[in-house]
Amino acid sequence: MSIISITSDYGNKDFTKGYLKGLLHSQLENPIIVDISHEVSPFNILEASYIIKNSYKSFPRGTIHIIDVDADKTPEQELIVAIFDEHYFVTANNGILSLISEELGPNKVIAITFEGNKFDVFSKVASHVHRGGNINLVGNEINKLKELKDLKIRIKSENQILGNVIYIDNYGNIVTNISKRVFEEYRKDRSFSINARSIIFDNIYNSYTEAINFNKEKIYREEEGKKIAIFNNSGYLELGIYKSNPSTVGSAKTLFGLNYGDTISIIFK
Repeated sequence: MSIISITSDYGNKDFTKGYLKGLLHSQLENPIIVDISHEVSPFNILEASYIIKNSYKSFPRGTIHIIDVDADKTPEQELIVAIFDEHYFVTANNGILSLISEELGPNKVIAITFEGNKFDVFSKVASHVHRGGNINLVGNEINKLKELKDLKIRIKSENQILGNVIYIDNYGNIVTNISKRVFEEYRKDRSFSINARSIIFDNIYNSYTEAINFNKEKIYREEEGKKIAIFNNSGYLELGIYKSNPSTVGSAKTLFGLNYGDTISIIFK
């Protein structure tokens, strides 16, 4: 039996999450429905793209992923079901699958022709796939997925890479679109500086704890508040503050003055 995951910007206050789940339960017998996140910032496609790219692989192949972030059907935006890596993604053709399509080409993309509001459409298509239905029956095959320009790094020269902030986590840490693979490809064992507004980093750690010298007594360590750059578990450059608390001492987002789409520069020397 396939799992159905849901990622959205519904939040937890409104009835929308329950409404969509109710539609799925009305059409399927005891479906397994997993909430990935309903706390995506409203209409933030960049944020949703990062979340789904880094969560879908932990699900078994054949999982159906409903992604509803800025996903209304309009004359300029169609609803789609796309197959990547033997996973089904039911969403809008709004660039939300850009991070996945960077690494993998879709096996198939269908523009959905079902009528109704998006909740009816999403639940009917997900249920059709869940029952083993042929996705060719839900619409017409298309060849092009929309891409998000903010996810593309810019190579200014062999000595400089420009990236952007694509995600800010619950601790206020900043995630960029600069991958470890691209960084190492252009670094070529050279020294470097990472420039984030007025903040400069000249070292990248493997984890936050690696940046702390545990050989020193605790009172002499540079811990809370230390500015740190790492390549996170997803392989992207992350800028953060050790044990930051956005609600008390602040976070990388507030203290570095960074937000979605802001430019991060790496200069190789």
